[in-house]
Amino acid sequence: MTNDEDDSRRFRPGCVVIPSSFVIRHSSFRAAGAFTIVELLIVIAIILALAGLILATSGYIQTKSKRSRAEAEIAALSTALENYKADNGIYATDTANGTTNTLDSRTMFNPASVQYAAASLFLYKELSGDAAGSRVPTGKSYFSFKPNMLFPKDQTQAVTAIADPFGYSYGYSTTNQATSTKGYNPTFDLWSTAGTGVGSTPNPTPHEHWIKNW
Repeated sequence: MTNDEDDSRRFRPGCVVIPSSFVIRHSSFRAAGAFTIVELLIVIAIILALAGLILATSGYIQTKSKRSRAEAEIAALSTALENYKADNGIYATDTANGTTNTLDSRTMFNPASVQYAAASLFLYKELSGDAAGSRVPTGKSYFSFKPNMLFPKDQTQAVTAIADPFGYSYGYSTTNQATSTKGYNPTFDLWSTAGTGVGSTPNPTPHEHWIKNW
């Protein structure tokens, strides 16, 4: 075969001839653009750290919001109680069943207890004018309760307690009027445990975490 014949084969129309000395290594391109395992682990660690910070910040904001709402509700309920006293001469006190004198804010820390529920139910009935607890006021109302402030959340059922933003009953007590060694205020104690004290007595004493009127 002559050189001319060889060249004619090498340079046929429509053919692209690449010199044999120029070799494309696809594997080298893949290696240059890939992540190593160490790099992937670093990226994952950064993502997890950022997610943790976001969750922690979100939890703090939610707790802060709940505390602010509890403070506002306690202030509003206290004002309603003052108006109640102006009309009735005394603060709302359960003289018939003693529920507001039974609950002692000095020693009773569990907001899921029956004492909390009974005392706050009495407070609801007196301030709302709904003596039956049926969510339909028939008497004078000193406070307009929003649905999210009442237990149960099902509005077709009778009210069982006043709910704080943390999902437990508000505490309401007039026990100090009867016994000076119980409770704190000679008027009334009104508080939210801010979700503490459920199921057992917290340590240390939980009052520093409560939202309260004393």
